[in-house]
Amino acid sequence: MRTKLIVLALVPVVAQANPLFEQVDVAPHVYDGGWEFFVGGGVAAFDCNADNLPDLYAAGGENPASLLRNTSERGGAVSFVLDTPAELAIEGVTGAYPLDIDNDGILDLAVLRVGENQLLKGQGDCRFTLFDYDLGDHDQWTTAFSATWEEGHSLPTLAFGNYVDRHDPNGPFQTCDDSLLFRPSGADYGAPFLLTPGFCTLSILFSDWGRQGRADLRVSNDRHYYVKGGAEQLWSMEATPRLYTADDGWKNYQIWGMGIASRDLTGDGLPEVYLTSMGDQKLQALEPGAKGPTYRDATYERGTTAHRPYEGGDGRPSTGWHVAFADVQNDGLDDIFVAKGNVEQMPGAAMKDPNNLLIQQPDASFAEFGGAAGLGSMDRSRGAAMVDFNLDGLLDLAVVNRRARLQVYRNVTPDAGNWLTVHLSQVGVNTQAIGAWIELRSNGTTQFRELVVGGGHAGGVAGAEHFGLGTAETAEIRVVWPEGDVSDWISVQVNQHLAITPNGAGLTLVNY
Repeated sequence: MRTKLIVLALVPVVAQANPLFEQVDVAPHVYDGGWEFFVGGGVAAFDCNADNLPDLYAAGGENPASLLRNTSERGGAVSFVLDTPAELAIEGVTGAYPLDIDNDGILDLAVLRVGENQLLKGQGDCRFTLFDYDLGDHDQWTTAFSATWEEGHSLPTLAFGNYVDRHDPNGPFQTCDDSLLFRPSGADYGAPFLLTPGFCTLSILFSDWGRQGRADLRVSNDRHYYVKGGAEQLWSMEATPRLYTADDGWKNYQIWGMGIASRDLTGDGLPEVYLTSMGDQKLQALEPGAKGPTYRDATYERGTTAHRPYEGGDGRPSTGWHVAFADVQNDGLDDIFVAKGNVEQMPGAAMKDPNNLLIQQPDASFAEFGGAAGLGSMDRSRGAAMVDFNLDGLLDLAVVNRRARLQVYRNVTPDAGNWLTVHLSQVGVNTQAIGAWIELRSNGTTQFRELVVGGGHAGGVAGAEHFGLGTAETAEIRVVWPEGDVSDWISVQVNQHLAITPNGAGLTLVNY
């Protein structure tokens, strides 16, 4: 049984350091191609050789995808070498997501393509082979992915979000393809459930949005191609999935949806949602007292819309792609990174469109620091990953750009606060503990973090969850595991990387 959470939301008053990043020179990698690669361009960040350093697998579009092995000095310089095995040098890749599909403790890859998608089994040392799961022959234009473990199954449920139907001669407008949901059938997968109607999906995310004990599937769609009649979607993952409707409290949203991120910003134990778009970006929270998925937009004064470029002199609307929540100065307040860039040459949208770094203030508003922090690239950015590459306790950044080189930035913020990273794992099914919630108490506040696979724009991160702690010198952790078991609270020291596994009602902690 899951416990009902009653939480008092408190906003800590902490000193804030100004964020600062330095660009790192890495081997060239470019996401490129024709109109089928205007979207996509994701990057997967995960440790593929068991050295605790997150490596990068970047989509290439018409170019081969690339693996960049992390050769960073722990606590020091950030560096990568290009080292792509033949099985990963795939063309037509729009993005990739790491997850442990077969529960062997080695991360695998779901590779999204214009063409047939691939599920690659991790062999260790960054080598992969094709799984023999039967997903059928689906030659589609896939731009989104998410996964979850449903009760009673040893394999994950897989959702592939598809964009325009590239085989429809009447396209591209109003010819959106259906997305596909694969549920396990014993030791393999059955025929896909069609997520129809499809409205040109660009991001999907399984999340237990209401802490009801089941992850539902949020879908963000690109109005540019569905034109009319479409909207954002939320699928209730019942025995036969169904769309939430107005009868459930779901409101109709029509946006140029590009990316999704989910994070509890208020300390009430329920995640807020950030949706990137052309024009306004949307930060949404559940209506107070709502009995269903009824969301409302944050006010303009909250500072999260990021609707026009903040520098460069181009006043046309921005185009948002990947989005990630991250505490970049470790002050205990989550910030927001948004990758920006024109689709190609859309005249109604800004061409000079720098990436955003929205820093949360003590009053819960957000202020723009992208340019001041050194992240204001004018390239056409797409996917991104915010990860601690050198294990120094600060979140670094990788950004994939269309028709420009991949960029890597080291976080060198001075006077940053304390921190903790938490890497969950468990034996048996769902080794990454996807669907678990980490609860961390420090300085009178509680941070709640759900472990998910999916969202962003065409790429995701697998590994430790990073928590900024401000001036706190100790913290307490407990874990609500995917099956609902709740651990005891455990006291820990700050500024360490913790690997955590269940141990009855307790937790086994290893510093790595």
